[in-house]
This record gives sequence, C-alpha cells and structure tokens, in this order.
Amino acid sequence: MDEGNITRGGEYDGRGDYHAELDPNWPYYPVYVEKMKRVRVYLDRQLPEEKFLDAGCGEGVLVKEYQMRGYEIVGVDLNYDSEYVRQGSILALEYPDATFDHVLCLDVLEHLGYDDQARAIAEFDRVLKPGGKLLVSLPNLAHLASRLSFAVLGKLIRTSTPDRHPGDRPIAEYLSIIKPHFRVRRRVGLFPTFPIISVLTKSIPAKVLGLHKLYNRCLGYPNWCFLNLVFCEKRRSN
Repeated sequence: MDEGNITRGGEYDGRGDYHAELDPNWPYYPVYVEKMKRVRVYLDRQLPEEKFLDAGCGEGVLVKEYQMRGYEIVGVDLNYDSEYVRQGSILALEYPDATFDHVLCLDVLEHLGYDDQARAIAEFDRVLKPGGKLLVSLPNLAHLASRLSFAVLGKLIRTSTPDRHPGDRPIAEYLSIIKPHFRVRRRVGLFPTFPIISVLTKSIPAKVLGLHKLYNRCLGYPNWCFLNLVFCEKRRSN
C-alpha cells in the first residue's frame, strides 16, 4: 500500500499493513483469502452508487480497491488513518442516522468487550437506512475442534489470545446481539476445524487453499466452523 500520509496505531504499529501484504505462512491465511473472496462476490453484486461503510477496516484494502472501481465506499478504523481510512471509533460513528445502504464489519467485533459489541451493532443499525444490509464476519469459539477439546480435555480452543480477542464467544451469542436489530438472512461457514485440516492449516497454510475450498463447500456447517459470514438486513421497525 502506498505510504502517503499514514498513521498507524495498535497492532498496525508493530505488524505493519499485514492485510495488504499477506504472509503465506500466516496460519489465518487460507481463511482470510476465502473470506475476502466471498466478500468481493457480495460487493460485486451491489450497485456501486449505493453508500458503503467498512467499519473497522484496518488498512482499508477493500475501501481502496472499490473506490478505484467507482464505488461510494468509506472506511473507519480506530488504529489507522490514511487517504482511504478515516480514524475513528465504530462505537461512535461520525455519520448521521440512515447514511449508508451497506455496512461491512469484518473480523472486528471479537476485538471488543462484550458490552461494546452490542454498542457497535446498535451503531450499525443507526447509520444504516431502513432495509440496509450488514455483512459481518465472526470467529466462532464453539468451532468443532474447540468442542472436541472441551469434551476430552475440558478446555476450549480460543480463536486467538485473550488480549487480542477479549470478546471471543460462540456464534449463537453473537447472533443474540445482532437479531434485535437485524434479520439474519444467511450464514456461511468457513473452515470446519476437523483435526487433520487444522494441523495442516497451522503448519503449511499456503498449501492448503484447495483443501479449504473443498472442506468449505462440503462440510461448512456454520455452527462448527471457525468463521461465520453473517448476511443481515436492518429491521424497518425495531
């Protein structure tokens, strides 16, 4: 990403633009690649003249890409400021009510505490127009490998360390804070954490893209997947 006038904070201060400059040895690499592919399919089906917000967008990978394609899209992130990203909190978005047709919130809510997750969902509701769409990606603490570990060892397998994901929770709990504001139209599961693919993903992430594609297609039951893409529509009256 072009440096320009960029201000980095939080994890970007130490890790740099790691979403824009993907490391094929990153254990999350195959999940991230598949997630971004699905998000791009979603965006490509929308009208570019509609208004889009990428909330918690990091370096603004999608914002830059789709602005260059003529989309009316803006990005907000607490720890990043650049030509494409406006620094700010998703808990207090500096936009009027009913501004956007679409909000994206990708791998963000788990970085917030439980109370702040509900506040963020309420903010998305506020800035979306009636009938507006929310696409949120959420890691699922109750993924299959975590359930197996709990059954055998009495220990859940967290989706990241507690300092990075203080709001880690099962997918059903995320849905419980979304549903008062939004109708869940569809869920897509990515990375069913069967033991073999879990080990391979951790050890050789760049080499299992094809295997991930097969598993996601055949075994991607959302409740046992590591990641859920949740496609929502704002309720016209709450």
